Amino acid sequence: MPNQIKIFNKLESFNKTIEVTSDKSLSIRAVLLASQAIGVSTISNLLESEDVLNTVKSLKKLGINCKKIGNKYKIHGYGLNGFEIKKKTTIDAGNSGTLGRLILGLLVKSEKTVKIIGDKSLSKRDFSRVTEPLKKFGTNIKSKKNSLPIEILGTDFLRPINYFETRGSAQCKSAIMLAALNTPGTTIIKAKKSRNHTELLFKYLKLPIKLKSNKDFDFIEVTGLKQFNAFNYLVPGDISSSAFFIVLTALSKNSKIRIKNVNINKSRTGIITILKKMNCKISLKNKKIYKGEETSDILVESSKNIKAFSCPSSLNSSAIDEFLAIFLIAAKAKGISSFKNLGELNKKESPRLNIAVRFLKNIGIKVERQKNDIKIFGNPNLKVNKNIHIKNYLKDHRVFMMACIAALSFGGKWKINDKDSINTSFPIFIKILKKLGAKIN
Repeated sequence: MPNQIKIFNKLESFNKTIEVTSDKSLSIRAVLLASQAIGVSTISNLLESEDVLNTVKSLKKLGINCKKIGNKYKIHGYGLNGFEIKKKTTIDAGNSGTLGRLILGLLVKSEKTVKIIGDKSLSKRDFSRVTEPLKKFGTNIKSKKNSLPIEILGTDFLRPINYFETRGSAQCKSAIMLAALNTPGTTIIKAKKSRNHTELLFKYLKLPIKLKSNKDFDFIEVTGLKQFNAFNYLVPGDISSSAFFIVLTALSKNSKIRIKNVNINKSRTGIITILKKMNCKISLKNKKIYKGEETSDILVESSKNIKAFSCPSSLNSSAIDEFLAIFLIAAKAKGISSFKNLGELNKKESPRLNIAVRFLKNIGIKVERQKNDIKIFGNPNLKVNKNIHIKNYLKDHRVFMMACIAALSFGGKWKINDKDSINTSFPIFIKILKKLGAKIN
């Protein structure tokens, strides 16, 4: 099968320096905000994955001039609500929940109806988390079953809202903040903790934003109708892409890796916190602050005596995209690791919690599950000695990458379908594995 890979050998020891692809969350947010700025913004090192390229295509459909010159993207914005929208415009968000949800926030003042569609996987995901608050602004939104396709028609009579975000969804929070840009008055959000890239970009762009926080919630105020100028932005490496190489190195014998210039925003580094608690050798070097975001090189060494960990749910939002990789560490740990309140995993590109439980059992790990809580009974001597075929998982890029890391760490003869799924977030994933010495057919 052309869209399948085979891995029949564990990875030997390695000592390498790598660079992963750029941060997807920041790439999409930078491009969307550039479309609302006045003038030509330059985005360097933009992630050229399907999700981000779909964002660029979507902006072109909305009348924004986007050009690639060398390795930089030039985006010509015409200010807030500067879109030039034609009749019967359809935006295809592909597999990207970030694009599909955030672009709705920029369309709250659209004078013509815009239809948002997505692929089979995205069309199954919940969009009510953004459509409900956006309706409160006065926007006309139509959808069946709270999912795509969605039609949105803006209004000139937007009103600021006061919203309590309870899921810990950065996409919901960001869609509201983007809508607030076009709204007179001050929109107030009380939000359960989640990644804060949008807030940091607003601060860097000197948009009228006030931030406070306590242990559980962030309090955000955005005052609308403030124009802002074009900007330059260099997108750092992605912690979510780095996660698979962090785990692979920790599970490999006599190995070291340095992952250069990765975004280590504290709202995203739950995996580092969790794996350090599990006795993995991880350190951060060459720390810098870049336009509000913290970056660093991540150094990882082979980890002996990995120990189990009872993960507090307060860490969930900062590791939500990395749990599939974290579960592989728990599989090799000494003792029983527990994870709670992971229902959000089943609302991703695929039902990841369901898939992870089946996956771990398939490689010989005992798992106990109670609704959205799981216990993983680790085996420090874990070895896979059978044929495994990974298929039928809704072409989820992170499931594909988890399977590759498991095959290279635990042995066995693996066939893994849907190689092309990595194009949504990490097109060079296999290329980097081969650089480390992986034998992949």
